[in-house]
Amino acid sequence: MRDDNTTLSAEEKLRQRAAIRALQAPNVPTAGGGLPPKRLRKKLSERGLAAQSALETFREAALSPVWDGWLGRFLDYERAGRQASEHTLRAYGRDLQDFLAYLDSFEVPEVTGITRFHIRGFLSLLHEQQMAATTTKRKLSCFRSFFRYLMRSEALEVNPMDVIDNPRAPKLLPRYLERGDVERLLEVPDRTNVLGLRDRAILELLYATGARVSELVGLDLDAFSSDGMVRLFGKRRKERLIPVGRFAREALRDYLDRRGELLEAGDPAEVMPSALFLNYKGGRLTDRSVRRIVDQCVLSAATRCRISPHGLRHSFATHLLEAGADIREIQDLLGHESLSTTQRYTHLDVAALMKVYNAAHPRAHVKPGP
Repeated sequence: MRDDNTTLSAEEKLRQRAAIRALQAPNVPTAGGGLPPKRLRKKLSERGLAAQSALETFREAALSPVWDGWLGRFLDYERAGRQASEHTLRAYGRDLQDFLAYLDSFEVPEVTGITRFHIRGFLSLLHEQQMAATTTKRKLSCFRSFFRYLMRSEALEVNPMDVIDNPRAPKLLPRYLERGDVERLLEVPDRTNVLGLRDRAILELLYATGARVSELVGLDLDAFSSDGMVRLFGKRRKERLIPVGRFAREALRDYLDRRGELLEAGDPAEVMPSALFLNYKGGRLTDRSVRRIVDQCVLSAATRCRISPHGLRHSFATHLLEAGADIREIQDLLGHESLSTTQRYTHLDVAALMKVYNAAHPRAHVKPGP
Protein backbone atom coordinates (compact mmCIF):
# COMPACT_ATOMS: atom_id res chain seq x y z
CA MET A 1 0.00 0.00 0.00
CA ARG A 2 1.24 3.48 -0.84
CA ASP A 3 0.86 6.52 1.36
CA ASP A 4 1.34 9.06 -1.46
CA ASN A 5 -1.52 10.43 -3.49
CA THR A 6 0.19 10.41 -6.90
CA THR A 7 -2.13 8.50 -9.21
CA LEU A 8 -1.67 7.97 -12.92
CA SER A 9 -3.62 10.42 -15.03
CA ALA A 10 -5.68 9.16 -17.99
CA GLU A 11 -3.02 10.42 -20.42
CA GLU A 12 -0.22 8.73 -18.46
CA LYS A 13 -2.20 5.49 -18.40
CA LEU A 14 -2.55 5.62 -22.19
CA ARG A 15 1.18 6.21 -22.64
CA GLN A 16 1.96 3.43 -20.18
CA ARG A 17 -0.41 1.04 -21.92
CA ALA A 18 1.09 1.82 -25.32
CA ALA A 19 4.60 1.19 -24.00
CA ILE A 20 3.54 -2.13 -22.49
CA ARG A 21 1.86 -3.27 -25.71
CA ALA A 22 4.96 -2.33 -27.65
CA LEU A 23 7.03 -4.45 -25.32
CA GLN A 24 4.62 -7.34 -25.73
CA ALA A 25 4.52 -7.13 -29.52
CA PRO A 26 5.22 -10.44 -31.29
CA ASN A 27 8.09 -9.04 -33.38
CA VAL A 28 10.62 -9.46 -30.59
CA PRO A 29 14.13 -9.47 -32.06
CA THR A 30 15.99 -12.74 -31.55
CA ALA A 31 19.49 -13.93 -32.26
CA GLY A 32 18.24 -15.47 -35.50
CA GLY A 33 16.07 -12.53 -36.51
CA GLY A 34 18.52 -11.11 -39.04
CA LEU A 35 19.71 -8.13 -36.99
CA PRO A 36 23.46 -7.58 -36.64
CA PRO A 37 24.67 -8.46 -33.11
CA LYS A 38 25.41 -4.83 -32.22
CA ARG A 39 21.96 -3.62 -33.28
CA LEU A 40 20.34 -6.63 -31.61
CA ARG A 41 22.02 -5.81 -28.28
CA LYS A 42 20.97 -2.17 -28.62
CA LYS A 43 17.36 -3.14 -29.37
CA LEU A 44 17.18 -5.55 -26.44
CA SER A 45 18.77 -2.93 -24.18
CA GLU A 46 16.16 -0.36 -25.22
CA ARG A 47 13.34 -2.81 -24.47
CA GLY A 48 14.88 -3.66 -21.12
CA LEU A 49 15.10 0.02 -20.17
CA ALA A 50 11.49 0.55 -21.26
CA ALA A 51 10.38 -2.38 -19.10
CA GLN A 52 12.35 -1.04 -16.14
CA SER A 53 10.79 2.39 -16.61
CA ALA A 54 7.31 0.85 -16.67
CA LEU A 55 7.93 -1.08 -13.46
CA GLU A 56 9.33 2.00 -11.73
CA THR A 57 6.21 3.94 -12.71
CA PHE A 58 4.01 1.25 -11.16
CA ARG A 59 6.09 1.28 -7.98
CA GLU A 60 5.70 5.04 -7.55
CA ALA A 61 2.00 5.29 -8.38
CA ALA A 62 -0.74 5.06 -5.78
CA LEU A 63 -3.21 2.23 -6.22
CA SER A 64 -6.89 2.79 -6.83
CA PRO A 65 -9.10 2.30 -3.73
CA VAL A 66 -10.21 -1.12 -4.98
CA TRP A 67 -6.72 -2.58 -5.37
CA ASP A 68 -5.37 -0.79 -2.32
CA GLY A 69 -8.14 -2.38 -0.27
CA TRP A 70 -7.43 -5.88 -1.57
CA LEU A 71 -3.70 -5.45 -0.94
CA GLY A 72 -4.29 -4.30 2.63
CA ARG A 73 -6.69 -7.14 3.41
CA PHE A 74 -4.35 -9.73 1.92
CA LEU A 75 -1.38 -8.50 3.96
CA ASP A 76 -3.51 -8.47 7.12
CA TYR A 77 -4.53 -12.06 6.39
CA GLU A 78 -0.91 -13.12 5.87
CA ARG A 79 0.17 -11.38 9.06
CA ALA A 80 -2.59 -12.60 11.35
CA GLY A 81 -3.82 -15.80 9.72
CA ARG A 82 -0.58 -17.25 8.37
CA GLN A 83 1.85 -15.46 10.72
CA ALA A 84 4.08 -14.30 7.88
CA SER A 85 7.27 -12.54 8.90
CA GLU A 86 7.75 -8.81 8.38
CA HIS A 87 10.37 -9.60 5.72
CA THR A 88 7.81 -11.70 3.79
CA LEU A 89 5.14 -9.03 4.16
CA ARG A 90 7.47 -6.33 2.79
CA ALA A 91 8.33 -8.51 -0.21
CA TYR A 92 4.66 -9.33 -0.84
CA GLY A 93 3.77 -5.66 -0.60
CA ARG A 94 6.39 -4.64 -3.18
CA ASP A 95 5.56 -7.42 -5.63
CA LEU A 96 1.80 -6.92 -5.46
CA GLN A 97 2.14 -3.12 -5.67
CA ASP A 98 3.80 -3.54 -9.07
CA PHE A 99 1.28 -6.07 -10.34
CA LEU A 100 -1.83 -4.27 -9.10
CA ALA A 101 -0.60 -0.94 -10.48
CA TYR A 102 -0.10 -2.76 -13.80
CA LEU A 103 -3.76 -3.81 -13.64
CA ASP A 104 -4.69 -0.22 -12.80
CA SER A 105 -2.95 0.98 -15.97
CA PHE A 106 -5.31 -1.25 -17.98
CA GLU A 107 -8.27 -0.04 -15.91
CA VAL A 108 -9.16 -3.53 -14.68
CA PRO A 109 -12.04 -2.63 -12.34
CA GLU A 110 -12.17 -5.64 -10.02
CA VAL A 111 -10.57 -8.99 -9.27
CA THR A 112 -13.11 -10.74 -11.50
CA GLY A 113 -11.61 -8.88 -14.45
CA ILE A 114 -8.14 -10.41 -14.05
CA THR A 115 -7.27 -12.97 -16.72
CA ARG A 116 -4.26 -15.11 -17.46
CA PHE A 117 -3.37 -12.64 -20.20
CA HIS A 118 -2.87 -9.88 -17.63
CA ILE A 119 -0.56 -12.13 -15.64
CA ARG A 120 1.41 -13.19 -18.72
CA GLY A 121 1.63 -9.59 -19.83
CA PHE A 122 3.17 -8.61 -16.51
CA LEU A 123 5.58 -11.56 -16.72
CA SER A 124 6.68 -10.33 -20.14
CA LEU A 125 7.73 -7.05 -18.50
CA LEU A 126 9.85 -8.98 -16.03
CA HIS A 127 11.36 -10.97 -18.90
CA GLU A 128 12.19 -7.83 -20.87
CA GLN A 129 13.99 -6.50 -17.81
CA GLN A 130 16.05 -9.71 -17.86
CA MET A 131 14.97 -10.51 -14.34
CA ALA A 132 16.47 -13.68 -12.89
CA ALA A 133 14.26 -16.78 -13.03
CA THR A 134 14.56 -17.19 -9.26
CA THR A 135 13.22 -13.66 -8.72
CA THR A 136 10.36 -14.27 -11.13
CA LYS A 137 9.52 -17.51 -9.29
CA ARG A 138 9.44 -15.61 -6.00
CA LYS A 139 7.01 -13.06 -7.45
CA LEU A 140 4.83 -15.84 -8.86
CA SER A 141 4.77 -17.47 -5.44
CA CYS A 142 3.45 -14.19 -4.04
CA PHE A 143 0.78 -13.99 -6.76
CA ARG A 144 -0.29 -17.59 -6.10
CA SER A 145 -0.75 -16.78 -2.42
CA PHE A 146 -2.77 -13.68 -3.35
CA PHE A 147 -5.08 -15.56 -5.73
CA ARG A 148 -5.55 -18.40 -3.24
CA TYR A 149 -6.67 -15.74 -0.77
CA LEU A 150 -9.13 -14.38 -3.35
CA MET A 151 -10.49 -17.89 -3.91
CA ARG A 152 -10.91 -18.44 -0.14
CA SER A 153 -12.67 -15.08 0.08
CA GLU A 154 -15.01 -16.26 -2.70
CA ALA A 155 -14.08 -13.21 -4.74
CA LEU A 156 -13.11 -15.50 -7.63
CA GLU A 157 -14.59 -18.72 -8.99
CA VAL A 158 -11.66 -19.57 -11.28
CA ASN A 159 -8.00 -19.09 -10.37
CA PRO A 160 -6.11 -17.62 -13.37
CA MET A 161 -2.80 -18.72 -11.81
CA ASP A 162 -3.71 -22.37 -12.42
CA VAL A 163 -2.53 -22.08 -16.03
CA ILE A 164 0.67 -20.15 -15.23
CA ASP A 165 3.88 -22.19 -14.99
CA ASN A 166 7.01 -21.22 -13.12
CA PRO A 167 10.05 -20.40 -15.25
CA ARG A 168 12.84 -22.93 -15.22
CA ALA A 169 15.54 -21.80 -12.85
CA PRO A 170 19.06 -23.23 -12.84
CA LYS A 171 19.62 -25.69 -10.03
CA LEU A 172 22.55 -24.18 -8.19
CA LEU A 173 24.35 -26.07 -5.46
CA PRO A 174 24.37 -24.32 -2.07
CA ARG A 175 27.57 -22.39 -1.36
CA TYR A 176 29.28 -23.55 1.80
CA LEU A 177 32.62 -23.37 3.59
CA GLU A 178 35.05 -26.21 4.13
CA ARG A 179 35.70 -27.03 7.77
CA GLY A 180 39.09 -25.31 7.78
CA ASP A 181 37.54 -22.14 6.38
CA VAL A 182 34.85 -22.22 9.08
CA GLU A 183 37.52 -22.47 11.79
CA ARG A 184 39.38 -19.45 10.37
CA LEU A 185 36.13 -17.48 10.12
CA LEU A 186 35.21 -18.15 13.74
CA GLU A 187 38.57 -16.85 14.92
CA VAL A 188 38.21 -13.45 13.18
CA PRO A 189 36.14 -11.42 15.74
CA ASP A 190 38.10 -9.44 18.34
CA ARG A 191 37.47 -10.99 21.76
CA THR A 192 38.73 -8.00 23.72
CA ASN A 193 35.56 -5.90 23.31
CA VAL A 194 31.86 -6.56 23.65
CA LEU A 195 31.05 -6.08 19.95
CA GLY A 196 33.70 -8.62 18.97
CA LEU A 197 32.36 -11.08 21.53
CA ARG A 198 28.87 -10.51 20.13
CA ASP A 199 30.05 -11.12 16.57
CA ARG A 200 31.82 -14.33 17.57
CA ALA A 201 28.69 -15.56 19.36
CA ILE A 202 26.64 -14.81 16.23
CA LEU A 203 28.99 -16.78 13.97
CA GLU A 204 29.21 -19.69 16.40
CA LEU A 205 25.43 -19.86 16.80
CA LEU A 206 24.75 -19.66 13.07
CA TYR A 207 27.13 -22.53 12.40
CA ALA A 208 26.14 -24.60 15.46
CA THR A 209 22.38 -24.49 14.82
CA GLY A 210 21.89 -23.80 11.10
CA ALA A 211 19.57 -20.94 12.05
CA ARG A 212 18.26 -18.49 9.49
CA VAL A 213 19.28 -14.86 10.05
CA SER A 214 15.67 -13.89 10.79
CA GLU A 215 15.52 -16.63 13.44
CA LEU A 216 18.80 -15.49 14.98
CA VAL A 217 17.92 -11.80 15.33
CA GLY A 218 14.52 -12.72 16.76
CA LEU A 219 16.05 -14.59 19.70
CA ASP A 220 15.35 -13.36 23.23
CA LEU A 221 17.27 -14.18 26.39
CA ASP A 222 14.69 -16.79 27.41
CA ALA A 223 15.10 -18.80 24.19
CA PHE A 224 17.71 -21.10 25.77
CA SER A 225 16.92 -23.99 28.09
CA SER A 226 19.07 -25.36 30.89
CA ASP A 227 19.78 -28.55 28.92
CA GLY A 228 21.59 -26.71 26.11
CA MET A 229 18.71 -26.30 23.63
CA VAL A 230 17.54 -23.20 21.81
CA ARG A 231 13.99 -22.54 20.64
CA LEU A 232 13.85 -21.15 17.10
CA PHE A 233 10.78 -19.78 15.32
CA GLY A 234 11.02 -20.33 11.58
CA LYS A 235 8.75 -19.51 8.69
CA ARG A 236 5.09 -19.14 9.64
CA ARG A 237 6.27 -19.07 13.28
CA LYS A 238 6.94 -22.82 13.16
CA GLU A 239 8.79 -23.76 16.34
CA ARG A 240 11.71 -26.18 16.65
CA LEU A 241 14.24 -27.04 19.35
CA ILE A 242 17.90 -27.27 18.32
CA PRO A 243 20.86 -28.41 20.45
CA VAL A 244 23.65 -25.85 20.94
CA GLY A 245 27.21 -27.18 20.94
CA ARG A 246 29.87 -26.49 23.57
CA PHE A 247 31.81 -23.91 21.56
CA ALA A 248 28.68 -21.90 20.79
CA ARG A 249 27.60 -22.03 24.45
CA GLU A 250 31.01 -20.75 25.55
CA ALA A 251 30.89 -17.93 23.00
CA LEU A 252 27.41 -16.96 24.20
CA ARG A 253 28.51 -17.00 27.83
CA ASP A 254 31.47 -14.69 27.07
CA TYR A 255 29.17 -12.28 25.24
CA LEU A 256 26.46 -12.33 27.92
CA ASP A 257 29.05 -11.53 30.59
CA ARG A 258 29.61 -8.14 28.92
CA ARG A 259 26.27 -7.62 27.14
CA GLY A 260 25.24 -5.13 29.84
CA GLU A 261 27.78 -2.65 28.45
CA LEU A 262 25.59 -2.25 25.35
CA LEU A 263 22.51 -1.62 27.47
CA GLU A 264 24.28 0.98 29.61
CA ALA A 265 25.70 2.85 26.62
CA GLY A 266 22.52 2.56 24.55
CA ASP A 267 19.84 5.04 23.64
CA PRO A 268 17.03 4.78 26.24
CA ALA A 269 14.50 5.14 23.43
CA GLU A 270 15.88 2.12 21.56
CA VAL A 271 17.09 -0.21 24.30
CA MET A 272 15.53 -3.70 24.21
CA PRO A 273 16.59 -5.60 27.36
CA SER A 274 14.88 -8.83 26.26
CA ALA A 275 16.72 -9.14 22.91
CA LEU A 276 19.72 -11.48 22.84
CA PHE A 277 21.85 -9.73 20.23
CA LEU A 278 22.09 -5.95 20.60
CA ASN A 279 23.53 -3.18 18.46
CA TYR A 280 25.70 -0.40 19.86
CA LYS A 281 22.55 1.57 20.78
CA GLY A 282 21.18 -1.28 22.86
CA GLY A 283 18.45 -2.15 20.36
CA ARG A 284 17.78 -5.46 18.67
CA LEU A 285 20.25 -6.29 15.92
CA THR A 286 18.73 -6.35 12.41
CA ASP A 287 19.08 -8.83 9.55
CA ARG A 288 21.09 -6.31 7.58
CA SER A 289 23.53 -5.78 10.45
CA VAL A 290 24.18 -9.52 10.75
CA ARG A 291 24.82 -9.74 7.01
CA ARG A 292 27.31 -6.88 7.27
CA ILE A 293 29.07 -8.56 10.20
CA VAL A 294 29.39 -11.86 8.31
CA ASP A 295 30.58 -10.09 5.15
CA GLN A 296 33.33 -8.29 7.07
CA CYS A 297 34.45 -11.47 8.84
CA VAL A 298 34.51 -13.45 5.60
CA LEU A 299 36.72 -10.80 3.99
CA SER A 300 39.04 -10.76 7.00
CA ALA A 301 39.29 -14.56 7.03
CA ALA A 302 40.17 -14.58 3.30
CA THR A 303 38.15 -17.75 2.77
CA ARG A 304 38.13 -19.36 -0.65
CA CYS A 305 34.34 -18.97 -0.88
CA ARG A 306 32.46 -15.72 -0.38
CA ILE A 307 29.30 -16.59 1.51
CA SER A 308 26.35 -14.87 3.11
CA PRO A 309 25.01 -15.74 6.59
CA HIS A 310 22.88 -18.35 4.85
CA GLY A 311 26.13 -19.95 3.73
CA LEU A 312 26.81 -20.91 7.36
CA ARG A 313 23.43 -22.66 7.36
CA HIS A 314 24.52 -24.50 4.20
CA SER A 315 27.84 -25.36 5.87
CA PHE A 316 26.01 -26.68 8.94
CA ALA A 317 23.87 -29.03 6.82
CA THR A 318 26.71 -30.12 4.54
CA HIS A 319 29.09 -30.99 7.36
CA LEU A 320 26.37 -32.96 9.17
CA LEU A 321 25.66 -34.90 6.00
CA GLU A 322 29.36 -35.58 5.42
CA ALA A 323 29.61 -36.92 8.98
CA GLY A 324 26.85 -39.44 8.31
CA ALA A 325 23.74 -37.70 9.65
CA ASP A 326 20.44 -38.90 8.22
CA ILE A 327 18.87 -36.56 5.66
CA ARG A 328 15.54 -36.54 7.52
CA GLU A 329 17.23 -35.56 10.76
CA ILE A 330 18.88 -32.66 8.93
CA GLN A 331 15.45 -31.72 7.56
CA ASP A 332 14.11 -31.43 11.11
CA LEU A 333 17.13 -29.41 12.28
CA LEU A 334 16.77 -26.96 9.39
CA GLY A 335 13.01 -26.69 9.73
CA HIS A 336 12.29 -27.61 6.11
CA GLU A 337 8.72 -28.60 5.33
CA SER A 338 9.73 -30.56 2.23
CA LEU A 339 12.45 -33.21 2.07
CA SER A 340 13.24 -32.14 -1.49
CA THR A 341 14.51 -28.82 -0.13
CA THR A 342 16.95 -30.62 2.17
CA GLN A 343 18.13 -32.92 -0.61
CA ARG A 344 20.02 -30.01 -2.15
CA TYR A 345 22.70 -30.75 0.42
CA THR A 346 23.49 -34.18 -0.97
CA HIS A 347 26.37 -32.64 -2.92
CA LEU A 348 29.23 -34.48 -1.23
CA ASP A 349 32.51 -34.09 -3.07
CA VAL A 350 33.97 -36.93 -5.11
CA ALA A 351 36.58 -37.82 -2.48
CA ALA A 352 33.89 -38.27 0.19
CA LEU A 353 31.74 -40.36 -2.14
CA MET A 354 34.69 -42.58 -3.07
CA LYS A 355 35.53 -43.04 0.61
CA VAL A 356 31.99 -44.22 1.34
CA TYR A 357 31.98 -46.44 -1.74
CA ASN A 358 35.33 -48.06 -0.94
CA ALA A 359 34.28 -48.69 2.66
CA ALA A 360 30.83 -50.07 1.92
CA HIS A 361 30.68 -51.75 -1.50
CA PRO A 362 31.53 -55.49 -1.40
CA ARG A 363 33.37 -55.40 -4.73
CA ALA A 364 35.21 -52.12 -4.25
CA HIS A 365 38.54 -53.84 -3.54
CA VAL A 366 38.15 -56.85 -5.79
CA LYS A 367 40.83 -56.83 -8.48
CA PRO A 368 39.59 -57.59 -11.96
CA GLY A 369 40.74 -60.83 -13.53
CA PRO A 370 43.21 -61.03 -16.39
